[in-house]
Amino acid sequence: MSLGRFLLRRGVQGILVVWGVVTVVFLLRFISPGDPVNFIAPLDASPELRRRIAEELGLNRPMYVQYAEYLAGLLRGDMGFSFLRGQEASAVVFARLPATIELAVAASVVAVVIAIPLGVISATRRHQPADYGATLFSLVGISTPNFWLGIMLILVAAVQFNLFPTSQRPVGFLEAVGHLVAIEFAGPSVAAPLDVRAFADTLGTWLWHITLPALTLGTYFTALITRLTRSGMLDELGKPYVDAARAKGLPETLVRYRHALRNTLIPVITVLGLQLGTLIGGAVITEAVFAWPGLGTLLISSINVRDWPLIQASLIVIGVSFVLLNIAVDALYASLDPRVDYE
Repeated sequence: MSLGRFLLRRGVQGILVVWGVVTVVFLLRFISPGDPVNFIAPLDASPELRRRIAEELGLNRPMYVQYAEYLAGLLRGDMGFSFLRGQEASAVVFARLPATIELAVAASVVAVVIAIPLGVISATRRHQPADYGATLFSLVGISTPNFWLGIMLILVAAVQFNLFPTSQRPVGFLEAVGHLVAIEFAGPSVAAPLDVRAFADTLGTWLWHITLPALTLGTYFTALITRLTRSGMLDELGKPYVDAARAKGLPETLVRYRHALRNTLIPVITVLGLQLGTLIGGAVITEAVFAWPGLGTLLISSINVRDWPLIQASLIVIGVSFVLLNIAVDALYASLDPRVDYE
C-alpha cells in the first residue's frame, strides 16, 4: 500500500474515532451531576428566570436536537460559546493550547536527553553498578506520583534554594521566537543588538519557568524510555549482524551506536510519539500544581463551574491530538523501518 492510501485510510479511521470522542463527550453533559444554569443564574433567581436562561442557551431542547446542532457547529468550526466567560470556546482553548504543547514537548526533550544515554549505559554494562542504578532510577521514576514530585521540587528547588519560580508562565516560547524573527529582519540596523538581548532574556525567562514542570511531567516518561532503550539494546546486541560487525573488526563504539542503537531507536520513536499525546492529555495534574496556564488548568476550572462548551472543546482538541499523533507515528515507523509495510 502506498503512503497516500495509508494516510487516506487512517484519516477515515481518525474521523470515526473523533466522532466517537465527540459523542461520548457530548453525552457526559447529560449524565454528569450539576446544571450549568445554576452557575449562570443568580442565587436568588426565580424559576422563571432559570427557565428563560435555559431556553436562551438551548439547554431545554431534546438531547438529539442539541447533538445535531452541536455536530453541525463543529463542521463549521464552531465549538460553542462559553456560558461564563462570554467567549467562543475555540478561542479560549486554542489560546491555552500552546502552553500545554510547550510543556509536553519540553518534558519529552528532558526524557529523551536523559533516558537514551542512561538506557545505553545500562545495556552495555549489564549486571554492573551502572545497570543497577539505572534500573533503580526507572523503578523510582515510574512509581513516583507526578503531583508529589512537583510539590517536592517546589519545596526544595523553589522555596528552599530559590533556584526556580514556583508557578506561572509569564512568557511563551512563541514570544521568544518572535524576537528571533525580528532579529532576522533587522539586518545591520542599530536595533539588532537590542533584539538579541530581548530574545535571550525572553528565552531565559521561559526556560527558568518551564524547568520544574518539565522535570515533573517528564520523570515517568524518562523511566519508561530508559527501560525500553535498555531492553531494545540488549536484544539488538545479541543478534547475528552485531556478531558479524564485530568479526569484521569494526570498533565497538561503532557497533553499539551506529548499528545497535539505530535499530533500537525505531520502537523508541514510536513510543515517543504516542506518549507525546499522553503528555498533552495527562498534563492536568502537573499544570494544576504549577499553575501552568494550559489546557489542564482550563479543564479543571471549567469542570468546577460546569462550563460544558469549554469542557467539550478541551477534550475534543486532546482527542484530535491523539489521533493525529498516532497517524504520524505509524507513517514515520513505516518510513524508518523498510521491513514494515503500510498494511
